Amino acid sequence: MTQSLSHWLLDEAPGSRRQAVLGSLYRGLLAILSNPPGLVGLVIVTVLVLIAIFAPLLDRGISPIAQDLGNRLAQPSAAHWFGTDELGRDIYSRTLYGSRVTLTIVALVSVLVAPIGLAVGTLAGYLGGWVDIVLMRITDVFLAFPRLVLALAFAAALGPGIENAVIAISLTAWPPYARIARAETITIARSDFIQAVLLQGASTWRILLRHIVPLCLSSVIVRLTLDMAGIILTAAGLGFLGLGAQPPTAEWGAMVSAGRDVILDQWWVSTIPGVAIFLVSLGFNLLGDGLRDVFDPKETS
Repeated sequence: MTQSLSHWLLDEAPGSRRQAVLGSLYRGLLAILSNPPGLVGLVIVTVLVLIAIFAPLLDRGISPIAQDLGNRLAQPSAAHWFGTDELGRDIYSRTLYGSRVTLTIVALVSVLVAPIGLAVGTLAGYLGGWVDIVLMRITDVFLAFPRLVLALAFAAALGPGIENAVIAISLTAWPPYARIARAETITIARSDFIQAVLLQGASTWRILLRHIVPLCLSSVIVRLTLDMAGIILTAAGLGFLGLGAQPPTAEWGAMVSAGRDVILDQWWVSTIPGVAIFLVSLGFNLLGDGLRDVFDPKETS
């Protein structure tokens, strides 16, 4: 049965849209699995997702916010695998639950920036003229500032908190997607099949939504995956400065900040969440490289 399903997914002449979509996803998965860096990145990201989902089953019954002042800054041991912080909270448990905050920020930012970037880029590329000029100049304004600096400015204006951190990061992360979508749209709009759709009387919105946006998605998804590491580092930077998740919520950037004063003597307080940030960022970078190889093999030539 597995073999017949594989043949159905790999059929060169799909009989339905569903079969074509599933077949394309299956080919992409096979390509990722045959790409060593992409496979490593996929494993790291999958482990992160599983840790975030099953954190209550992995925390050994220790709450991430439970304080034990008599056991503060304890070294890693059988009781506390990653040691404790300045308030006696278990760093292992807080690292587990910190993955939830990281994934939440990444997911929310992705949901916001991809549609914004696609909308701005496709409109500018297809309509051209003054619409293109106005939208691209606005994009250039955002690109003129370093992302972290601009995110800090927005976060400071909006106030601390996860929601405001997501908004601040999203406001600074969409311009690259707009530029990619615009470049793709300009190329696609000159294609013969778009001219054929125009001759059939299709409206501008139908052409954009049904033909151009789907063709721009692969490039945007690849760029989004590559940008995940930057999003995570920006979120950790906001948390480090106290503008992200607020205490007692476990967040990796805030955990690194909490241990900076004792980094030489109690290295585990900052090092453990720092390693988590590094591994997750590496995983998303490797996965993004793998997706780029799958969706755009000419990039590697």
